[in-house]
Amino acid sequence: MARRSETISPTAHYTGFVWVRSGLSDPAFATAEGRVLHGLLRPLMAASGALGGPTLDGFLLARHRLIDRLLTDAVERDGITQVVEIAAGLSARGWRFTRRHPGLTYLEADLPDMAERKRRTLRGALPAGPGHRVAELDVLDETGLDRLVADLDPARGLVIVTEGLVNYFDEPAVRAMWARFARALGRFERGRYLSDLHLATSDFAVRAFVRALSAFVRGQVHLHFTGAAEAEAALLAAGFGRAVLHVPPETGLVRVVEATP
Repeated sequence: MARRSETISPTAHYTGFVWVRSGLSDPAFATAEGRVLHGLLRPLMAASGALGGPTLDGFLLARHRLIDRLLTDAVERDGITQVVEIAAGLSARGWRFTRRHPGLTYLEADLPDMAERKRRTLRGALPAGPGHRVAELDVLDETGLDRLVADLDPARGLVIVTEGLVNYFDEPAVRAMWARFARALGRFERGRYLSDLHLATSDFAVRAFVRALSAFVRGQVHLHFTGAAEAEAALLAAGFGRAVLHVPPETGLVRVVEATP
C-alpha cells in the first residue's frame, strides 16, 4: 500500500542539496541534512562512477534537466502559462521558472510538513516570481487535485509535474493517480503531464541501483511496467490521449513521461 508519511524524506534533503551544488537552486534550499547525506554517499558514488557505473547525482540531474527542457517547451513553444508541481520537495524548479517567466502561475503542492518547510525556505531565498505559491495536497486524495486547480484559467493551459513520486506507490495507486491527473488536465485547453518513471528490467546494474535507492529512502521503490509500451498503454487507459516515454541522454536508469489529454 502507498505511503502517507508526513515526514520529510531523506531524498528531499539530498536532492535539494544536489540542485544547489549544481547551480539549479538558491543556497537557501540546501539543508544541513542534505549536506551530511551527500558527504556520506560521496565515496560510494565516486567508486561507482570510477567503475563506469551509475551515480545518484548523475541520475537525479539527468531526469531533472529533461523535465526542465520539456517544461520549457510547454511554456515557450506551446504557450502554457500554468504549472502544478506535486510533491516538489526542495526542488527549486518553481522558483527558477517564475523568475525566468514572470507571467507564469506556478503552484507547488505538498503534504503539510513539506509545504511549510518549503515556505520557510523560500523566505530565505531570493524572491520567486509573482505567480509562485505553495499549497497543501495529499496526492492520494480523490478530489484534492480537482479542488486545487478549480480556480485556474482553462484558457491558459496547465502542466502537471511529478518528479521522484510515482515509483514510491504501488501500481493500483499510480493508475488511479494518473486517472486523476488526466481528468484534471481535461478541463484545460492545453494540457501536459511530465514525470520520471523507473521501468522493471533484468539489467543487473539498474536493479542494484533501485535496491540501493530503496534502502536510501527507507521504503520500497516499485517497478510497475516492463517496458515503455506497457507504461504508455497504462497512461492511455488512465485517460490520456497521447503518451511518450523519453530516455534522458545521460542515463538509461529512468524514463521521463510526457502525456497529453
